[in-house]
Amino acid sequence: MSQHVAVVEWNRGDQPFSDNKYGRGHDWRFDGGAVVRGSSAPSPMIPPPLSEEAAVDPEEALVAALSSCHMLFFLAYARKDGFVVDSYRDEAEGTLGKDERGKMSITEIVLRPAVTWSGDKLPDAAAIADLHHRAHDVCYIANSVRAEVKVEPR
Repeated sequence: MSQHVAVVEWNRGDQPFSDNKYGRGHDWRFDGGAVVRGSSAPSPMIPPPLSEEAAVDPEEALVAALSSCHMLFFLAYARKDGFVVDSYRDEAEGTLGKDERGKMSITEIVLRPAVTWSGDKLPDAAAIADLHHRAHDVCYIANSVRAEVKVEPR
C-alpha cells in the first residue's frame, strides 16, 4: 500500500462570492514540486474568465491519469517482452454524460495510443493487443473508475 498526496489550493481574494461570479482557477501541488493550474471546464454556466481555458479541468486530469497509467504499464510489459518502443502518443478522450444512476460522470474513456517500434523483434497485432490487455488489467486508475475504458490502438 502507498499514499499519494496532492494539495489543491484556491483563494477567493477580493472576488465576490455569493453572486457565483468567482474565479474557478486553482493550483494543484504535488510532492515533487510540480504545480499545475486547474480550473473548471469552460461552459455556458461558468464561462471564461470565471473558468480558465488554459488550465487543466478535473475531467481532463482523470483522462490523462488513466492514459498515463496505461502507458506506463504498456511500456513496462513491452520491455519485459523484449520489444523496443521509440514513441507512444495517446489522444485519449473522455465522455461526460449521465450514467446508469442518472448522475453526471465520465461514462467512457477511449485510449487511442499510437506506438512506434524499433529493434530486431517487432510485435505483431496479437502481441500489441496482448500488451494493451495486460496494461489495462493492472492499471490502478482503470481499476479505480466506473467508466467504460476502451483501447483503440492507432
